[in-house]
Amino acid sequence: MAYQSGIEWTESTWNPVTGCTKVSAGCKFCYAERFAERFRGVKGHPFEHGFDLVLHEDRLSQPFGWRKPRIVFVNSMSDLFHEDVPLTFIKRVFEVMEASGRHTFQVLTKRAERMARLFADKELPRPAANVWIGVSVENQQNAWRVEELRKVEADVRFLSCEPLLGPLDIDLTGIGWVIVGGESGPGARPMLQEWAIAVKSLCGEKRIPFFFKQWGGVNKKKAGRVLERRTWDGMPEQLKHQPYEQGFGQPAGGRIVSG
Repeated sequence: MAYQSGIEWTESTWNPVTGCTKVSAGCKFCYAERFAERFRGVKGHPFEHGFDLVLHEDRLSQPFGWRKPRIVFVNSMSDLFHEDVPLTFIKRVFEVMEASGRHTFQVLTKRAERMARLFADKELPRPAANVWIGVSVENQQNAWRVEELRKVEADVRFLSCEPLLGPLDIDLTGIGWVIVGGESGPGARPMLQEWAIAVKSLCGEKRIPFFFKQWGGVNKKKAGRVLERRTWDGMPEQLKHQPYEQGFGQPAGGRIVSG
């Protein structure tokens, strides 16, 4: 099955892998780890093993059963390019995505170096048009991931600057979509407005769709997702179907907030 997602920039999640380990500052208060560890030891639960890395062979065929086109965030509870995920398994995930052309898959990683190397060495074929490839960039220290992403010949390359933990000055050449969001939950580190506006301005200069996900904080719903008196729901033009759930509209969509 696919799970309907509350993540604003997608519709569903598909987790053929669950569990992960921390690699950078953005991982410190990982929402996925916090959720998974609640169920460690609960016999029969999908997260019986907490946030330990687990390959789910039985989930690989799930997209073939989804009749209605959807946008799918792959491994919202893991990282497909984690060093402990075998290449053979990664290949099978990509084969399933390519064979499920009615859907749009969003693959996001912090292991940008491994990802770029696998594509460069032809261990993985060029991603199909319905497979978007992205990296997380939470601060300037990890901006190197953008260079690794640029090496991948994907129709859509995207950045998730969430949680945005500091100012970013990055080259967006070759990038087709940018998401910005603040950290949420216990211990959430603040995001300054000028950081978000600066990234939005970089997107504007290159006419790149910009999606502002949230301000975050302990109460992310109260904090909302309005930036400069409007919401920003930009999506790549390569989207092949009209999303049915979240109400995404034009590639540079959004709405003005009065008051």
